[in-house]
Amino acid sequence: MFFDKDSSTFSYVVADVSSGMAAVIDPVLDYDAAAGQVSTAGADTILAYLAANKLTLQWILETHAHADHLSAAHYLKNKTGAPVAIGEGIKKVQQTFKLVFNIGDDELLAKGDYFDKLFADNETFSIGSLKATVINTPGHTNDSVSYLIAGNLFVGDSLFMPDAGTARCDFPGGDAHVLYRSIQRIYQLPDDTQIFMCHDYQPNGRELKYQTSVLEQKTQNIHVKADTPEQEFVQKREARDKTLAVPRLIYPAVQVNIRGGQLPKAEQNGVSYIKIPLKPQR
Repeated sequence: MFFDKDSSTFSYVVADVSSGMAAVIDPVLDYDAAAGQVSTAGADTILAYLAANKLTLQWILETHAHADHLSAAHYLKNKTGAPVAIGEGIKKVQQTFKLVFNIGDDELLAKGDYFDKLFADNETFSIGSLKATVINTPGHTNDSVSYLIAGNLFVGDSLFMPDAGTARCDFPGGDAHVLYRSIQRIYQLPDDTQIFMCHDYQPNGRELKYQTSVLEQKTQNIHVKADTPEQEFVQKREARDKTLAVPRLIYPAVQVNIRGGQLPKAEQNGVSYIKIPLKPQR
């Protein structure tokens, strides 16, 4: 497990010891918003770990196009040759934000371009001899997926630790009803399935936590337990979403992440730019 403190994001290396093959899940590209500068320090730490443990990177897996940090997927691909994979719902996310940021066809076709593999729901793949299954878990975003690997679920932003509840659903394409149904799919997994977080915001100042279980979520999640009615969850989720601020890095993060971690195309002066859409004056 690797933790990016600036964005409260966990990245993971999942390895098959017998074959030396590995996957990296949700890698972070360091970004200084004030300076407009990216850094690969965090991603280089992951590369150093792979090298030290003689692991070959087979997959770079994204749980969704994140709005709170920039992805290092493209950097890791350039360094290792490993393919970048995400759920096929990324096409909807690209279509939405292609319009938001007025991105031309020369940069984004919104057909899953920039990604090497688009996973379908219930699709299986391997990490060495480890078997993995893709579970569509939309609601936070259209493209959200969870990866079930050898009894361990890497859940992206759909669920947080039980004392923090669930992900927001007020981004374009988000839907609290859909998230509720996605969580019910997770709750149908065996109770001892281990769930690994993508984020932990340490509510009430508690220590950092990144691992829970299906049983703990079903019995302790403050937003949705196993017996929570859908409408009760939706009302609670939508009310909370109205109180939340826009994520600090949403504009740079989304523009980079719908491109699989690539920076926007450089302009004639050789510089890449992040767009910030301005809302009309009230």
